[in-house]
Amino acid sequence: MISSTKNPKVAAALRLHKRAFRDEDRRFLVEGAQGVREALDTEPPAIDRLFVGDELDTLAVRARAVGVDVVLAGDPVLSRLTATVTPQGLVGVAPFLDVALDGVPDGCVALLHDVRDPGNAGTIVRSADAAGASGVVFAGSSVDPYNAKTVRAAAGSLFHLPVVRGAPTPDAIEHLRARGHRILAMDAHGSESLYVTDVSGPVAFVFGNEAHGLPQELVALADATVRVPHAGRAESLNLAAAATVCLFDRARRAAGKGASLEGLITAAAHDIRSPLTAMKGFGYALEKRWADMTDEQRSLMLSGIVHDADRMDQILRLLVDAARVSGGALEAYPDRADLADVVGSIIDLERRDPEHPPIEWVGDPGPYFVDPIRLKTALLAFDESLLWWAEDGPIVYDAHRDGDFVEIVASRTAATFPDDLDGLFQPRPPGSGGGSKIGLFVVRGVAEAQGGYAWASVEEGRLRLHLRLPVV
Repeated sequence: MISSTKNPKVAAALRLHKRAFRDEDRRFLVEGAQGVREALDTEPPAIDRLFVGDELDTLAVRARAVGVDVVLAGDPVLSRLTATVTPQGLVGVAPFLDVALDGVPDGCVALLHDVRDPGNAGTIVRSADAAGASGVVFAGSSVDPYNAKTVRAAAGSLFHLPVVRGAPTPDAIEHLRARGHRILAMDAHGSESLYVTDVSGPVAFVFGNEAHGLPQELVALADATVRVPHAGRAESLNLAAAATVCLFDRARRAAGKGASLEGLITAAAHDIRSPLTAMKGFGYALEKRWADMTDEQRSLMLSGIVHDADRMDQILRLLVDAARVSGGALEAYPDRADLADVVGSIIDLERRDPEHPPIEWVGDPGPYFVDPIRLKTALLAFDESLLWWAEDGPIVYDAHRDGDFVEIVASRTAATFPDDLDGLFQPRPPGSGGGSKIGLFVVRGVAEAQGGYAWASVEEGRLRLHLRLPVV
C-alpha cells in the first residue's frame, strides 16, 4: 500500500489538480464510483490507472481484469488526490478525450460561451448525454471540462459523448452553421419562445455566462434569440436548468420526428376535407333527390357515406396518436390478436370501394399479444400507401415471429419505386399526390414508442412495408 504523496505515481496524479499540468500531460482525474464505472464501461477502458483504498472493491477487480494499473493507496493519499470532503476511495487517471469540432456529429449541440461554474458545466454535459445530444462545445473562456468539479458533476457522461475544448465561440458558431446547424442564442429576453421555435434538424443551443449572458456580438451571429417561458414569478432559471429544459424539449419533439402537431394537421387537412366533402355531397343528393332515386342508387350513396366515415375515422386516429407520440404520452394496450382476423376486417372495409385491388393474407396468423387497434390502423396506412406507390396486383400481408418480436409485411408489385424509401415515412405537404400525408409517419412513431420500428424495402419487384412490434 502506498502511503506517501512523494511516490512517483501519486506525484504524477497530484499535479493534475492544476490546469497547466493537465494540459501538459493531457490527463485528468476521475473521482468516485460513478465516474470510474462509466470509464470502465467504455471499450477500451477510458482510464489507465486507478487508485483504490480497497483492492477487493468490485470496480478495482474489474479494472485489474481489463489491464488497468490498480494502485492500493492509504487514506492520506486518497484524501490528497480528491477534492471532496468524504473521498469514496476511488480515483482514476484518464487521458484527455476531447475532439475537434469536426468530431461532433450533426444533431443537437450545446455550445457554452464563457460558462465559468464547473457544476453548471458538468450538469449540462450530463443533461446533453441523457437527452441524446450529439456533443458539447466548451468555447471562449469557459471552465475546463477536466476540472475536478466539472468531471464530478458530469457523472461519467464525459465518456459518452463528444466534447470540444477551447474553441473560439465565433469560429465554433460559423463551423456549425456551415455544416447546416441552426444557431439559437439562449437569452432570458429572447424574441422567440422555446416552445414554438423550430428545433428540428441540426441545431446548436448557445448558452452564455451565468452572470452576463451572451454578448451582443454573439447574439448577432445567431439565427434566432430564444427564451425559456416562465409561468411563475421566478426571474430566471439557473443556467444548467435552462439548458436541461432546452435539450429535453428538443429530444421530446424529436420523438415525433421533428414534425409539429400543427404541421401534421396541415398535412392531413386535405385528407380530412376530401371525405367530408364527399359525405356532404352524398347527403345533399339523398335529401333533395330521394324520391327520384332507385334503390341501387340510394344503396350506393349510403355505402359511399359509410366508406368516407371510415376514412375520416382512420385519419382522426392517426392525428390522435401523432399528438400522443409528440407529447410522450402514448400508451399501448396489448391484447390477444389473430393477424388473419385483423386483415379480414380490413378486407371487409375495403370491399366498400369497388376499385380496391384484392387483399391476400399469408404467413403465421399468431395469435400475438399486441395492440390490435393500433395494428389495424398501421395496416390500413400500409394499404393506402401501397395503393398510391405501387401499381399492380393484389396487396399481400405476411407475418412471422422473430424472437420477442413479430414482423408484419404488406407488399405489392410496382413498376417504379420511390427514390427515397425512408422519405415515405415523412409527412407530405398538401397537394403532393394521393394517399395519406401522415399515415406512415405516425405508424413509425407509434411503433418506435412501443420499442418497435417501421421501414420500407424493395424485393423482387415488390414494394414492401415492414412493421416490427414487440410481443408482450
